[in-house]
Amino acid sequence: MHNLDARRAKRLLLTQLVTLVAVTLLALPLGARVSRDAFLGGLAALLGSAVFAYWVFGRYRAQEPGRIVAGFYGGEVVKLLVVVAVFGLAMYALPDLQPLALFGAFLIVQVLPPLLANKVAG
Repeated sequence: MHNLDARRAKRLLLTQLVTLVAVTLLALPLGARVSRDAFLGGLAALLGSAVFAYWVFGRYRAQEPGRIVAGFYGGEVVKLLVVVAVFGLAMYALPDLQPLALFGAFLIVQVLPPLLANKVAG
């Protein structure tokens, strides 16, 4: 990852990580179980984004500009598979799962960092 977009992707991943930690800590007063499930939801978003960033930017070469579009489509498919796998494993392994914490944290970690990045940049 050497180009400007790759640096932006790394910055976004770091912002998602900080958001994940914040959401997990903010959920602690609601109980350890809620905090755990919020962590797992945020982790699903972070892992999906990391896989997408690697898929698109880790294998991209400037000499092959046509591959970037295919990389975006492939990366998005792999990202969705990772998110579904994390959700599925969490639901299977944790019978006491709190779905609101899981999906709420996923939504916050997935949506808030890009919104903040756009506010800062624009």
